[in-house]
Amino acid sequence: MKFTQYAGVASLLVGASVAKEMPQDLEQHRRLFANGQRHMEIMARKHSFWATQEAKGVYTAEYRELGYTQCKNGIAEAVPGDKSNTFRCDNLDLYHFISHTDLGSATGRGSSSWGWVAPSGREFVAIAQADGSAFVEITKEGKMVYLGRLPQHHEAQPSMWRELRGYRHYMIIGSEAEHHGIQIFDMRKLQSVDPKKPIVFDTKKDITSWYKDLPIGRTHNVVVDEKNKYAVAVGAVPRNQGCKAGLIFIDLTDIYNPTSPGCASEDGYVHDAQCLPYKGPDKRYKGRTICYGYNEDTLTIYDVTDRTNATIISRTSYEGASYTHQGWVLDKSWQDYLIMDDEYDEVRKAGPAKDGRPVTYIWDIKDLHNPKQTGYFKGKDRSIDHNQYIVDGLVYQSNYGSGLHVLDLTSIPKDPTGAGVHEVAFFDIYPEDDEVEGGGQVEFLGSWSSYAMLPSGYILINTIERGAFIVKMQQKSVKARGSRLGW
Repeated sequence: MKFTQYAGVASLLVGASVAKEMPQDLEQHRRLFANGQRHMEIMARKHSFWATQEAKGVYTAEYRELGYTQCKNGIAEAVPGDKSNTFRCDNLDLYHFISHTDLGSATGRGSSSWGWVAPSGREFVAIAQADGSAFVEITKEGKMVYLGRLPQHHEAQPSMWRELRGYRHYMIIGSEAEHHGIQIFDMRKLQSVDPKKPIVFDTKKDITSWYKDLPIGRTHNVVVDEKNKYAVAVGAVPRNQGCKAGLIFIDLTDIYNPTSPGCASEDGYVHDAQCLPYKGPDKRYKGRTICYGYNEDTLTIYDVTDRTNATIISRTSYEGASYTHQGWVLDKSWQDYLIMDDEYDEVRKAGPAKDGRPVTYIWDIKDLHNPKQTGYFKGKDRSIDHNQYIVDGLVYQSNYGSGLHVLDLTSIPKDPTGAGVHEVAFFDIYPEDDEVEGGGQVEFLGSWSSYAMLPSGYILINTIERGAFIVKMQQKSVKARGSRLGW
């Protein structure tokens, strides 16, 4: 693998604040990141906190099923007079809630989520849990119908980290559990399931295929480039040998026999990534395939057109870098900006996140060799930012304890400082910390992920402790973006 160039240094004023990209601090990288020290620190903190939650019975508590509840005057009172079932909100109504235990989980813990829409228009979502993946159908009324589950691989133990991505009508399922590998499940099987008889699918007989060629059978996340027919395992430790937990490419051309053409190891551990055909203004990369990597202390951009010999285009850090987590391009059809979050800057009170409110960084990526951080925007309540995905100009952010936040990003191309970004809806799924100073806890609890790509407009929120929520916006209004397409 070949490294071509470091990014330069620049800064822009954003109001009274400074947002800036900077070269990677190589000494800090060696001391904290390359050896996994910061990663282990975060993992230890999470496991310690979750053990405390488990001792309190949080995961196995009885959470009652909830039905439609309108968001009125800033709250959705699903159970009148019950604070634990009264949720702060704006412009998002609650349609349904089912606990993880009622969705078949013995552990009562959730993580990722992803959906699939059948040719008939039926909508299905896979809900990741520590001990497998639960499957539901979302009805026209916004109800979840439980259809069954695929347990974790039979040689693996439960793990909080189970990540999902859709590929055509398949669900690609990875886990941090050793020996788990990557399960590939055909979602079409769900169409014939009788809801009165949910199915526990067999981990040997009922999957399409199983990708086992990971160093110790575990991966932190999975990424899919559907157009180019491949997936990527990221964070597949160990980080000191082989592919060094970088990008491990998995060819899906033959879905029954997935194989790897190679990997991108030079920048080491990749926490998350977005890989897609390049459609942007940098003419040098027209027709190429690009991965935007979120690599613990950098935004690392790869040219992966040749997946036997991927190259790094640029590697750029930023003020307050604590643990670069995840991001998404604003417009897949014109890749000029992306947004990114850092999962540990609120905990460390670093850079713009010193007050504990979640920060989303804005990057100008028109020049892939020199990404520039142009600004950022912040959440209103104290919490930690996690997964976020962009659909039609709106970003759906899972900000742990403060829940789902929906923000309008359409101002960014004209004003990349972030000054025009504004929240259009939110739903707080963790009322337990509503009275904490600053509006919430800076801790690893609450919402892990959301899936907002269903044509019906229903949004599934998967939470760590409780289960899955279905919400829907009362009004969906996004400013036009002129002649540019792709939102």
